[in-house]
Order: sequence, then C-alpha cells, then structure tokens
Amino acid sequence: MQISYLPSVIKQFEYYKSLGDKTFKQLNFEELQKEFAEDSNSIAIVVKHIVGNMLSRWTHFLTEDGEKEWRHRDLEFEDTYTSKEDLIKDWNKGWNCLFEAITPLSETDLERIIYIRNQGHTVTEAINRQLAHYAYHIGQIVILGKLLKGKNWQSLSIPKGDSLKYNVEKFSKEKGRRHFTDDL
Repeated sequence: MQISYLPSVIKQFEYYKSLGDKTFKQLNFEELQKEFAEDSNSIAIVVKHIVGNMLSRWTHFLTEDGEKEWRHRDLEFEDTYTSKEDLIKDWNKGWNCLFEAITPLSETDLERIIYIRNQGHTVTEAINRQLAHYAYHIGQIVILGKLLKGKNWQSLSIPKGDSLKYNVEKFSKEKGRRHFTDDL
C-alpha cells in the first residue's frame, strides 16, 4: 500500500484542484463573489479559506505545527479579492505549497508524527485529513458554481442521462490497473 499511496493521493489532490479550476473557468468575478444568503460563504471566501489552510498546514509541515501563528483564520472569511486573476493566483499559491510539501515525501515519511494544533498525526493521517477537508470545500465550490450557472453549467462529471454511454465506453476497455483520473 505504501508504494501506491503517495502517487495515488497526489492524483487525488490534482483531481480536486482540477474541479476548482474547471468551475472557475465557467464563472466571472461577480459570480465568484456571490453569497446566496446572509452569513453564507461565496466561492471567493471558500477559496480564501482553503488557501489559508493550505499555506498553514503545508509550510514546513514536517517540522512545525500545522496551525501557524501567522495564520488569521477568521480573516479568511472576509472577501478581499479584487479580481478573478488575484483569486486564481492565490488558489495556485496554496496548491503549489501543498504539492511542494508532499511530492518529495518517501514511504518512510508516512509514519512520522506531525502536529496540527498540538494534536499528533502520522503524515498519512494528516494527508488524509487535508484531502477530506479540501474535497468537502471543493464540493461546495462546485455546487455553488452549478447553482450560479443553472442550465449553462458544463458538467464536471458524467452528465445526467449519459451514464449508460459512459459505462459502455469504460467497459469496452480491457481490465487493468489505473487511476480513475487517468482518463480525465
């Protein structure tokens, strides 16, 4: 498992990043800032929170607590982006921090203990924690994007009514070990 874990988890992170990227391409800046209800989060705010979390968790994550003193989490819920380009630049900065932290890891690193708010985690547990956290928030980004675009939304998965066609295509291929993101 250890040999396949790191490449697999990197592909999972890349997949979730791509869902965000594909959502952003469909939206303009005003749509990214839209809040549906008072005290709800716009896509821009969710992005700001994800980025703040990523920079805190993955900067020197093997040697420093994942909740950095310089992080001001409450400020992540205030939209300060001035353009779609600024939002995307920040988004990429967070992801680059993550990938720079986990890409050089080796199997022997996976059982090391790291800390998030003084709670010890193995590196594997910390990766899984963050993968689930980001998937949760990226799901929010996608659903908000879908609500904003309505009929003009371009599906990021199997469109309604295309499951049979999709399965025929998948089952036409020989059985083989591959990651589900390889065909995306």
